[in-house]
Amino acid sequence: MRLVDYLDKGASLGGDAPCLVCDGQTWTYDEVRDLAGRVASALVGHGVRPGDKVAILSSNDPIAFTCVFGISRAGAVWCPINPRNEASENRELLDLFDCSVLIFKAAYAPLVDQIRAELPKVTTLVCLDEDLEWAMGWEEFLSAGTDPVDRLAEDDLALIVGTGGTTGRPKGVMLDGTNIETMTALTLMGYPWPDPAATGGTRPTYLALAPLTHAAGVLCFPVLTQGGSIVVMRQPDVGAFLTAVQEHRVTHTFLPPTLIYMVLDHPDLESTDLSSLECFWYGAAPMSARRLEEALTRIGPVMAQLFGQTEAPMMISMMSPRDHFRADGTIAHERLSSAGRPAPLVTVSILADDGTPLPQGERGEIVVRSSLVMRGYYKNPEATAEASAHGWHHTGDIGYLDGEGFLHIVDRAKDMVITGGFNVYSTEVEQALMAHPAVADCAVVGLPDEKWGERLTAVLQLRPGQSVDPHDVQAFVKERIGSVKTPKQVEVWPDLPRSKVGKVLKTEVKAQLSQI
Repeated sequence: MRLVDYLDKGASLGGDAPCLVCDGQTWTYDEVRDLAGRVASALVGHGVRPGDKVAILSSNDPIAFTCVFGISRAGAVWCPINPRNEASENRELLDLFDCSVLIFKAAYAPLVDQIRAELPKVTTLVCLDEDLEWAMGWEEFLSAGTDPVDRLAEDDLALIVGTGGTTGRPKGVMLDGTNIETMTALTLMGYPWPDPAATGGTRPTYLALAPLTHAAGVLCFPVLTQGGSIVVMRQPDVGAFLTAVQEHRVTHTFLPPTLIYMVLDHPDLESTDLSSLECFWYGAAPMSARRLEEALTRIGPVMAQLFGQTEAPMMISMMSPRDHFRADGTIAHERLSSAGRPAPLVTVSILADDGTPLPQGERGEIVVRSSLVMRGYYKNPEATAEASAHGWHHTGDIGYLDGEGFLHIVDRAKDMVITGGFNVYSTEVEQALMAHPAVADCAVVGLPDEKWGERLTAVLQLRPGQSVDPHDVQAFVKERIGSVKTPKQVEVWPDLPRSKVGKVLKTEVKAQLSQI
């Protein structure tokens, strides 16, 4: 399926049903299809051919998201560009992806103006919401369209996504229609959805607060297949998020753990009606088991984990709401630090460094085989070959499978700390630290040390109004996981450095610690 086919499927269930909702305005399926068709026709009018790359630079916006379907209808390839990136990184991505068209919001006009002279491949600049001297306005762009367009993508390529570049030069992940179909099928198979027969035809309502350029965007496709509506939040406001869940009777949503912690700490949580929620996905970073238990109690038995990466989107492993509980209804504490079970259409193995499969319970690199896995890295066969060594896709994560088949991720391979001759996985230490009631978030890294080889070091971000004694924190961790895994150094910072999508940047943590 093309990306636009998901929109068409939803429209076939009722064209007058709400499709996109934002700031009090609603666009029906027929209206979204009509605008997407005009975008496709305009792209062709401006010379876009099947397989050409079209980039969108925008915060969450219903018109920008509709352009995704227009790109697909024209047979072109969607290249989402993260508006939180630095200008130089976006210039590099647009050049790497060979983009010929860039559609952007006026808020990012200064960024585009800064880099456009260095983008000779970009021949068409379109501003969605403002007339600029050096870019085409929205109506001018649309006026180039004439005949209706409905073309197939070249080689089924649907989108190219940047890896982010936090560990070096960014790469372009090529995802095709089969990858998105597999992800969509797994989402529909593995998580709860409204039963129209039991609910009088109720369809899902998905709340997109997280960026549509990332996980929040691809999770829209399974919603569209059921004719559901997507409520688009332009800004990540936790108070507005709670209001929107209640007002729109939201059934599905996704947030990274850092934002879920903010939901749990928000004073309006207890007074908000969350009874409509059926599936509250969390992922993109490890979540504190202690705070997950709190969410299960205070938000409800609706929490649902997903684990994936750009190269194998979203659904390498899954943990449905019911998997968080034992058969007797009690919380399954032993599972809360896991990433769920491997998804039904995904084969997961644990490999040693030499590519040998490891037995149950032993730790090694998590590798994957599935139609979920990317086609490869755009114009980078060397990186593609490295990621697919031994016939598996290599995630770069260290983990193990337990006796129940649950996958446990203990660290990124690059984040493992060797201290005093022992391998210490930073995620395990971070889970212990997050169990402390004063800790809001943390990062554990290894620093060079003459005695230990690497000195296990923890940086804490505390909850508002809290304070801690580093020695007390060390004793707290030692009691839970032993002295070897107890940080030798504990620092408290007001904030942790984060990537554009909210992940803690351990390279930046190390760099700042080295200056202390």
